[in-house]
Amino acid sequence: MQRYYPIMLSVENSRCVVVGGGAVGERRTGGLLEAGADVLLVCPEIVSSRLREWKDAGAIRHLPKPFSPEDLAGAALVVAATGIDELNGWICDEAKRRGIPANSASDGARGSFIVPAVIRRGGLLMAVGTSGAGPALSARIASELRERYGPEYAELTRRLGTVRRRVLAEVAEASERRRLMNAAVSDRAVQAWLSMTELPEPEALIAMLRGWADDI
Repeated sequence: MQRYYPIMLSVENSRCVVVGGGAVGERRTGGLLEAGADVLLVCPEIVSSRLREWKDAGAIRHLPKPFSPEDLAGAALVVAATGIDELNGWICDEAKRRGIPANSASDGARGSFIVPAVIRRGGLLMAVGTSGAGPALSARIASELRERYGPEYAELTRRLGTVRRRVLAEVAEASERRRLMNAAVSDRAVQAWLSMTELPEPEALIAMLRGWADDI
C-alpha cells in the first residue's frame, strides 16, 4: 500500500489547475474554492452545471481546450480529473516533472498526493483517508464526523482562536499557557463557549480558565 505524509496545504490565492469538466472535476474544484484557491479549469467542454455556474460568476477561469503541459505554468497544484486513466497519469507525470504536486482522480498512486474526505466547520478541518485503499470507508467515517461535529463548531473554533490569542497575550509562561489551553477544550469549556453570547474580558477569561484547569 502506498504511504502518504499527511499535511495541510495553504493554496489561498494560488493557481490550482483542474483538468476535466465533469462531476469529479466539480468536486475537486469545490474543495479548492473553499480553500481560497485561484482555480484554472482546463477542458474542451464543461459538462458539470455547477462548474458552468462558477465560470459564469467569475469564481473560476476556463481554458476551453485539451490539456497541454504549458497549462501548468505558475501552478501550485494540479488535479487530473479527465475520466481517462492514462491521460490523468500523463498529466500527473508532467506536473511531477516540474515539481508541482499532482493528484490523479482515477489512480492515486500515479500522483504525488491523494484527496481525503473532508469535513469543514469554519476553521475546523477534519480529513479522513485510507491511503487509497477504501474511499468508501473514508466517506462513511466522514459522514459520522459530520453528525458528531455540527455547524456550531465553526463558531466554537472562531472563539477558541480568540481565547488562544488572549492567553498568548496575557500569560508569559509556556507551561501555564498549555495548561490553560487544555482547559479551554474540556467538555465543560466547550459547552460554555457555545452558550456564551460573547467572551469575558481578558482578566476574567484567564481567571475562568485557571479555575477550570484546577478542576481537571
